[in-house]
Amino acid sequence: MTEQFEPVIVGFLCNWCSYRAADLAGTARIKYAPNLRSIRTMCTGRVDPQFILKALRDGADGVLVAGCHPGECHYVNGNIKATRRFVLLRKVLNQLGVEDERVQLLWASASEGIRLAEKVDEMTEALRALGPLNWEEKVLHRNNGHEAAEAIAVLEEV
Repeated sequence: MTEQFEPVIVGFLCNWCSYRAADLAGTARIKYAPNLRSIRTMCTGRVDPQFILKALRDGADGVLVAGCHPGECHYVNGNIKATRRFVLLRKVLNQLGVEDERVQLLWASASEGIRLAEKVDEMTEALRALGPLNWEEKVLHRNNGHEAAEAIAVLEEV
């Protein structure tokens, strides 16, 4: 009997929009993959790139950062800050050999439970196709760890 790989997705969800979208999906009985482990944050602008790196380092196969639509942030420009950090983080992760599908950004309002559920399903399927992240092998052992150490040090300075 073969066992299918089930990815673990850590989700940093904005309290005001995306976390409520996940709640709406649950109360509306919208079925989606149970692979998401939600962490409620007050704003996506408070999600430090180091949180994402820690999630990947500690065994997550993917990370979803979800929040209010741009221009609708309850903290004025938190999601704009999150977008800037996300672009920088994605560049660093690409240098480390981590695929784009593993870390994703989503804007979903409180009424978009279906949108959040679809994104979780889509991300789960993409991660199943990619297989486990294996942070130690993929990132730390790549080029004897020098490139990875330098990229992570640069990210921590920023």
